[in-house]
Amino acid sequence: MAAGFTYSELTTAIQNYMDNTETTFTNTIPTFIKQAEEKILKSVQLPVFRKNVTGTGSSGNTYLATPTDFLSPFSLAVLDSSSNYTYLLLKHVSWIRDYTPATATTGEPLYYAEFDDDTFILAPTPNANFTFELHYFYRPASLVDAGDSGTTWLATNASNTLLYGSLVEAAIFMKLNPAEIQTYDIKYQEGLARLKLLGESKDVRDESRYDNIRIPPQ
Repeated sequence: MAAGFTYSELTTAIQNYMDNTETTFTNTIPTFIKQAEEKILKSVQLPVFRKNVTGTGSSGNTYLATPTDFLSPFSLAVLDSSSNYTYLLLKHVSWIRDYTPATATTGEPLYYAEFDDDTFILAPTPNANFTFELHYFYRPASLVDAGDSGTTWLATNASNTLLYGSLVEAAIFMKLNPAEIQTYDIKYQEGLARLKLLGESKDVRDESRYDNIRIPPQ
């Protein structure tokens, strides 16, 4: 397993594996890396990339904006004046539409769905200015933006997965034959599987602590 990459080191590794230092190829390497990062982050929910934010939804507005770094939801709750949580159930947009075909149906929201990349849709439509707390997986800064000597969590802790994910994108760009592309993809999938195990193990430990905190002693 690779010990970790800086941006410069990963760029060099991609050039070496592909045996390609041609200008157009080199200029496209940042895209390969960003594509690999996006695939990893959308394939594995890592607790290290999870955080909370609170905000207010407007009465009569069935939509709620997501944070700019939002990737996927973990939970969404309504907070009352005593800071008690009422968790909304995540549904599909079509289910929300069927549940409240008329946005004039109002009340305390019970359900939510990802309407698009930037917005949740709520049901029923809020009948007051509710305070919401969103616990979500976020999109961290890319290695591409870290500078030549910079690194990131993925580049340090999932270096092989990031490398082979980038090589898959590079191989597709170079129009290599399917067998060659598959060679890199197999390595990428192996790294992704290990990363999923890491994420699931950490998530179980976190949820156990979370439940122990929230469940009062009998």
